Amino acid sequence: MKRLNIEMVVGLFLILGLACFSYLAIKLGDVGVFKDESYSVKARFVSISGLKEGASVELAGVKIGSVSAIQLHLEDYEAEVDLSIDKNVKLQEDVIASIRTQGIIGDKFIKISPGGAEQYLQEGMEIEDTESAIILEELISKYIFEGDSDK
Repeated sequence: MKRLNIEMVVGLFLILGLACFSYLAIKLGDVGVFKDESYSVKARFVSISGLKEGASVELAGVKIGSVSAIQLHLEDYEAEVDLSIDKNVKLQEDVIASIRTQGIIGDKFIKISPGGAEQYLQEGMEIEDTESAIILEELISKYIFEGDSDK
C-alpha cells in the first residue's frame, strides 16, 4: 500500500514536470499554440533581401507582430509579405513599412513608421508605402566603382 502511494506521487510529479516542460518549449519556441488573436495585412517590396518568415514587425521599437508568409507576386515580380499584427494595435492606412537590419549584420525585421490618417488598416488590406531592404554589397560596389571613374 505504501509503495503504491510513492509510485502515484512520483507519477504525478513526472506528469506535472512534462507538462511544464512542454509549456515552456512551446512558449519559448514561439510556436503559436498560445498565440493571441491577430489580423493580417500585406505589403509589397521590390527586394526583401534576407527577410525570413517569423521575422518581427516593430513599431517604435516594440514588437507588434511577425512575418507570417512571403511569396512572389507574379504580375509585377515583387515580394509580397503577409504580416500578422496584434489585434490591439491599430495601424493607420498611410503607415510606412521598411525592411531594416538589427545591428550591423543582424537579422532583418520590418519597421512600421506611423502615419497620420484617420482611417485604419483592416484585415487583408495592403500597406501602400514600403521601403525595400538596403543591400550592403550593392552600396559597396557602387562606392568602389564610382570612385574609380573619377580618376
